[in-house]
Amino acid sequence: MTSVKVQAAPRGPAALRAMRPKQWLKNVLLALAPLSAGVILEPGVIPEVVLAIIAFSLTSSGGYMLNDLLDIESDRLHPKKRFRPIPSGEFPSRVAWPTSIVLLIAPAAIALLLGYATFGVVLAAYVVIQVSYCIWLKHQPVIDIIVVASGFVLRAIAGAAVVGVPVTQWFLLVISSGSLFMVAGKRYSEKVSSEGNEAAHTRKTLDLYSLGYLRFVWTVAATLTMLSYAMWAFDLNGGTSIGSIASIVPFGVALLLYAFDIERGEAAAPEEVVFKDLKLFAVGGIWAALFLVSVLARQYGWELPTL
Repeated sequence: MTSVKVQAAPRGPAALRAMRPKQWLKNVLLALAPLSAGVILEPGVIPEVVLAIIAFSLTSSGGYMLNDLLDIESDRLHPKKRFRPIPSGEFPSRVAWPTSIVLLIAPAAIALLLGYATFGVVLAAYVVIQVSYCIWLKHQPVIDIIVVASGFVLRAIAGAAVVGVPVTQWFLLVISSGSLFMVAGKRYSEKVSSEGNEAAHTRKTLDLYSLGYLRFVWTVAATLTMLSYAMWAFDLNGGTSIGSIASIVPFGVALLLYAFDIERGEAAAPEEVVFKDLKLFAVGGIWAALFLVSVLARQYGWELPTL
């Protein structure tokens, strides 16, 4: 008797899955600037941040849909991507096109109408960059990495813009270099996992990169991220707070653990890495606790042990 292998039924509506809700986790970055500035607990800040995260999530989903629509033919040949709602035909292109356009335009337009001018401009800039990426820039080696990393930077800047807090030079350096580290690491992991299997990916630029080059990029970015964060930690509270200085240790360990995942080719999906690597999750939790205590102590004048 021959057994027939049946594919599991898709979970959730096709339109929702086409929006890639798993990717929305990236937009938590919008809370980083208000948190770093110590204003996250002030009245009205959390609702503004939540609405900004929703706006960015919807906008980014419009970009994912546009990318799937433009790559629909090549995705149909991919062993995994062909099961996505748009390439598979489960979410028809005639519906996906207007949905994508509305998602890309509406959030920025609403933000501008509601008086969040700076946030709306940042969101509009994100849209322009993402559309350019989908149409052309994703096929340009090196530029594609920079563009994807810029998306994370714009998220962090948007979080500062929506609540009206300034961003420091150390904040921008940590976010910029950290984003480059993650994106270059993602490309490296994709390259490692697809070595010897050309059908495993449809990203054209991946064939143009060598493992050595990608390792060079994420190594340089990791070094700059570590140095920038250390400078921030020593600068916080006049460079005497044990909390901020101690946070350098788990931050560095987290970078090393993530780099280990990259080297093994297991960081192709950054949004999933932290939850799969329990050691990284635990160290990240320790860092987050020290980070939160340090920034709140600066904002509210709490007395912490000093050096």
